[in-house]
Amino acid sequence: MPPAIPSRSRKVAAVGIALSDCGRVDGVTPFALHAQAARRALADCGLDRGVIDGVASAGLGTLAPVEVAEYLGLAPRWVDSTSVGGATWEVMAAHAAEAIAAGRANAVLLVYGSTARADIKAGRRTSNLSFGARGPLQFEAPYGHSLIAKYAMAARRHMHEYGTTRDHLFNVALACRNRANQNPAAMMYERPLTRDMYMTSRWISEPLCLFDNCLETDGALACVVVSAERARDCRTTPVYVHSVAQGLPSQHHGMVNYWNDAPLSGPAWTAARHLWKQADFGPQDVDVAQIYDAFTPLIPLSLEGYGFCGRGEGGAFTEGGALESGGRLPINTGGGGLSEAYVHGFNLINEGVKQLRGTSTAQVPDASTCLVTAGEGVPTSALLLRA
Repeated sequence: MPPAIPSRSRKVAAVGIALSDCGRVDGVTPFALHAQAARRALADCGLDRGVIDGVASAGLGTLAPVEVAEYLGLAPRWVDSTSVGGATWEVMAAHAAEAIAAGRANAVLLVYGSTARADIKAGRRTSNLSFGARGPLQFEAPYGHSLIAKYAMAARRHMHEYGTTRDHLFNVALACRNRANQNPAAMMYERPLTRDMYMTSRWISEPLCLFDNCLETDGALACVVVSAERARDCRTTPVYVHSVAQGLPSQHHGMVNYWNDAPLSGPAWTAARHLWKQADFGPQDVDVAQIYDAFTPLIPLSLEGYGFCGRGEGGAFTEGGALESGGRLPINTGGGGLSEAYVHGFNLINEGVKQLRGTSTAQVPDASTCLVTAGEGVPTSALLLRA
């Protein structure tokens, strides 16, 4: 077990969490989903919206927190509109914690909503993410070199270098699906996945098939972060922000560059060095992990980067039910982006809070430490949470 919690780890806590209606939610605006999640998060912790004096939001443009605050009837003195793709929410949680510790805010609402699934189905946007056509991407996007293709290349190289197999990727997809099958709020609730279904599904970008990809999702999430003092007034058990870090590899132009100082060393390796340096425990003391899973290869890569196994051992780590409940490292216990909902990883933070409260639908017994990671793109970020 890790040592007793030092006082510096008890300054800021997550106290209210919520998920809006999720899946395909037709006829609803992103703002309405924001409002639904925010109301539910405040109700969860028993705080009135009048105490919220900080708002962090992204996905609706640079003025997102201002517009969201206006829509929700809030009057914040601190806002954050940081947007770094799948790394956004761990970064925002860190910013909120820093603002509260510095006295710039007392209670911060983190909130994000999207109607991505409905927009794709209606033809208002494309799911072929290539992140615009600026910088090096302008030479790749016209040829269909999308985000999924980049991860497929990383997966193929891992297979070539270290013997990772599609069965290892299936282990990842299965662990997430099994947890979603226990979670009534998950899009894949009571929808089992079998090896035959996985192996015979259509390719999206070989070697990645349909079940290696996250879900197109309409939905919103919210999390209320407050000082430890204010947390005493909340009806929920506080979960403390213990350590936070970001990371970039030395060659960080473009998205998902795994060809830098060492083979397949993404930004997780950099973030991990800073994360564990600040913490009072190590990977061996993590009870449960919520690892960003827009695509299955991110799990083996992140397992290596955050020190749960050696370089090239991420695939083999998944064997023998290691990622399942009761395994060496239970992951994504709400279903993750692969099987609960894809909301840029925000749901991983909320699921981490549930685990350390003891209220998850796939509860790890006596869980007291949780790692939450962001996208293994550029940059990445991670949180350590403690009960």
